[in-house]
Amino acid sequence: MHPELTGAQALTRVLLGESVRHVYGIVGGKLSPLLHAVSQEPALRYIGTRHEAAGPMMAAATYAATGRLAVALAEMGPGGLNLISGLGVAFNNNLPLLAITTNQHRAAAYPHNGMFMDLDTVAVSRPITKWNAVVHDARRIPEIARRAIREALSGRPGPVHLDIPQDVLDQRCRYSESEFDLTPARYRFTGRIRPDADGVARAVDVLADARRPLIVAGGGVIASEAGEQIRQLAARLRCPVVPTQMALGVVSSESPHFIGHGGLIAGPPIREAFAEADVILSVGCRWSSWMWDEHGPLARRTHRTIAINLDASALGHPAVHEVALQADARAALGDLLSVGGERLSQGRDPAWLERMREARRAHEKTLADLAADDAPAMHPAALAREIAAAFPRDALAVYDGGHTSFWSNDLTPVHDVRTRFHEPGMSHLGFGLPYAMALKASHPDRPVLHITGDGSFGFSMNELDTARRYGLAVVTIIHNNESWGIIRAGQKSSRGFEFGTSLSGTDYAAIARGFGCHGETVTTPAEVAPAMARALASGRPAVLDCRTAFVPHPCMPLFGSMNRYSFESLVPGG
Repeated sequence: MHPELTGAQALTRVLLGESVRHVYGIVGGKLSPLLHAVSQEPALRYIGTRHEAAGPMMAAATYAATGRLAVALAEMGPGGLNLISGLGVAFNNNLPLLAITTNQHRAAAYPHNGMFMDLDTVAVSRPITKWNAVVHDARRIPEIARRAIREALSGRPGPVHLDIPQDVLDQRCRYSESEFDLTPARYRFTGRIRPDADGVARAVDVLADARRPLIVAGGGVIASEAGEQIRQLAARLRCPVVPTQMALGVVSSESPHFIGHGGLIAGPPIREAFAEADVILSVGCRWSSWMWDEHGPLARRTHRTIAINLDASALGHPAVHEVALQADARAALGDLLSVGGERLSQGRDPAWLERMREARRAHEKTLADLAADDAPAMHPAALAREIAAAFPRDALAVYDGGHTSFWSNDLTPVHDVRTRFHEPGMSHLGFGLPYAMALKASHPDRPVLHITGDGSFGFSMNELDTARRYGLAVVTIIHNNESWGIIRAGQKSSRGFEFGTSLSGTDYAAIARGFGCHGETVTTPAEVAPAMARALASGRPAVLDCRTAFVPHPCMPLFGSMNRYSFESLVPGG
């Protein structure tokens, strides 16, 4: 058979073949052929946002939470420009998605000839996508769409972008039905890349010699679904595990191997662990500056480091290694466990793990003491403690806001992977509400909480309208100190001034009610749990405007140390 389809219909057939289920964006006139095609496919759920940047943020969250590709749409010109900041979230966190923009018809685009809303969207998005292209002929849509998906999901994953002029979306062509019978395994690699056998043997030798091994688990562990292998290896090595912000839950916060997560924002136990470790096993971690101090990556040249990463460019930069395995995390860990056997259980410093656990307990006591503060304005630790106590065990959570997120990162329990989400790569304020909405769209039966600061919430609170229209009952909890708190503190401490940092006078609960959502103001710790219960029971998107004091997190000096890194600070062997 050779059905006649529009380019847009052919594109949706390819998306369905990849099990895409969510399309996010804003309707536009030149997108009409694609919107019509999407509307005819019951398996595709379209969620219309209020700003194009929310689309790729939601698509990134869909992959982070489910491992499934999603699509973000934008109209030509300003729509494409608005898409860019959301693409940055996906790109800097290695989260794949397919972005689709439209453009002037082919007679007036590439090169553009001065019509309104002209934009070379491919050139604009090129620095923050893995691959992008203009589609000039609908006959090539299946081929080019599959190439884009292959690029998005191969090696280090990331966003890809296709710019498809309206007349190409509307162009009618005859396609062979067999074109749409191809399974993903026919046009992209879907297996696991095994490590080099000699490298595995050398890695086992290094681990077998370790007295104080330390495992660092990054986002590659989550993408590979290798959490169980990490836990098995930690048990065999009797060692602590440090999950990065992209790997929260790879060991539960109740695990005997847990000493904190996210790098230096987890406090002194992390710094102590790196200072004392003799061998570091880095799995799926690209050593961003969350894992640095003033001397650079916490994996020093004095450590014996084993690095496992699917992306060859992440091996040896910025942290050097003794053994490198270019491989899928799950496959490599499986080989280490198999080849290492009982050798990996011998020769440990018997006090190593308990010493690190004691450091974690001391850090937790510091936080508990802060949470006991009964000052008139609610302490952020007290708010984070009450949120944690009222947290449904099956809830998903997004942490937005630079400084605000530190408190919940420490105090919110974590039981499993793909349940707690940061955005460390771009650290884009305001990503949280779109992210949370996508989590709710993928997991409608689970509570979803969005914990944010008042400054961050201002970037995307317009998406409350999206949440209400599509029944995405996300609960937003705002640490509202009525300021850009950490900027104000920095201005005062470094230069003795304050400028442009006030955010006073805004009633976020009233704003929520204006959008048709549930909204409450919370002023004391005792009010937090009842307000959370009412918000969850409302069945609507909800905002809890929690009035807090600004108090610097105790890990701010450690966090600040990574910003003091300079070439002058490097020391021989450091």
